[in-house]
Amino acid sequence: MASVNVNRNLTDQFYRYKMPKLLAKVEGKGNGIKTVIVNMVDIAKALNRPPMYPTKYFGCVLGAQVNCDVKNERYIVNGSHDAARLQDLLDGFIKKYVLCASCDNPETTLLVNHKKGTISATCKACGHLGSISSQDKLTTYILKCPPDQQNAPGASVSKRKKKEREEKCRKDGQNGRSGSPQHDSDEFTAENGDQDNDWCDPTEVAEDLDNSALKKLTLNDDLEKSVQQRMQIFYDFVKEKTLTNGPIDVAIQKEILSEAERLEVKDKAAIVLCEVLFRDPTKIPEKIKANRNLFLRFTLDNPKCQKYLIRGFELTVKEFPIELLPRVATILKTFYDEDILDEKVLIDWADKKKSAVKELGTQIFERAQKFIDWLKIAEEEDDDDDDEEEEDEVQVVYDERSRPDKIIELEEKKQSEEVKKLLNKDKDLDIDIDAI
Repeated sequence: MASVNVNRNLTDQFYRYKMPKLLAKVEGKGNGIKTVIVNMVDIAKALNRPPMYPTKYFGCVLGAQVNCDVKNERYIVNGSHDAARLQDLLDGFIKKYVLCASCDNPETTLLVNHKKGTISATCKACGHLGSISSQDKLTTYILKCPPDQQNAPGASVSKRKKKEREEKCRKDGQNGRSGSPQHDSDEFTAENGDQDNDWCDPTEVAEDLDNSALKKLTLNDDLEKSVQQRMQIFYDFVKEKTLTNGPIDVAIQKEILSEAERLEVKDKAAIVLCEVLFRDPTKIPEKIKANRNLFLRFTLDNPKCQKYLIRGFELTVKEFPIELLPRVATILKTFYDEDILDEKVLIDWADKKKSAVKELGTQIFERAQKFIDWLKIAEEEDDDDDDEEEEDEVQVVYDERSRPDKIIELEEKKQSEEVKKLLNKDKDLDIDIDAI
């Protein structure tokens, strides 16, 4: 994923504060059109701010409603908005709520004072403590939903762990459980002051390590195996993670995606998802809707993966032909309505007529033809609407060499030119007759 400087006013290529470049996807049509910020969670992590803050900021500046689905990690701004425009607005958010007013470093932490109703920013780099203007609408939201200070960067690991242990011991004491005597530890703390804060247990640090990084260090041998063997490993992994019939939560979705990336089978992973999730042929549309976010993690802006998803669906039809052949168009439309499959990919698949299932391929294409025709008609109507919008009854051109109020109307000019041509044609005819 492309990255940019947190402070984009600085062009230094060695600037160490980076963030992902904002990715936006426009969904829906008409009054229901909306813009999904695909990587808002990653951007928020880089800025050390909750993802709701920049999303709400976009809504305040653009005057649009926003929807923050924290559970599914979907952050939406109503209306159609360009990614470049949103990136520029994000720069305004960073300048107001992230960068230090003294040193311009993004190592700031927001401190909320509920009694006074103020927000201040303290910088870990230079120690500057400054206040944030309360005139913006976003400050009201920050006062209602302050950031989590306990897990903020810069807080001591040992402090957090110690606080968690103290809370656990307090709960155990309330439940009548016996704990270790506390007077020895209190005396040690009094004698040594804050020295304990500078040290932490290596086992605690190990617990904080990223699991994905550990997997990359220990399981790289799998990449030496064939694609078929890696697909089998991924199949076993997904099957184990999706034993329940309900929707898959965000944490497991991320694990499945990281496992596919580790095995380098992200594009072909869609075949495995079909094989595992579509075990009951009567509930495939429901499964698609329930696991929409999981599919989107693989197919979003990835036509190659979408083609493999169609192949996986064809293989599922081969396994359950009686139940699924009559419902081919319905299931493909469900994929399309949930934005999992793009219109262009579906039309290309139908035009090429290359099926992964030779025996049933012709029947699958015949069953899907009505839906494909509907897609093509809708596409042609959209193109016609665009052309009609572009064509004006009278085109007006401003002549830059004259005064701004001087206007040339092309319609009148065209009519005068046509009249001249007709007159010239009549003259030519008169000359020919006299010559004869």
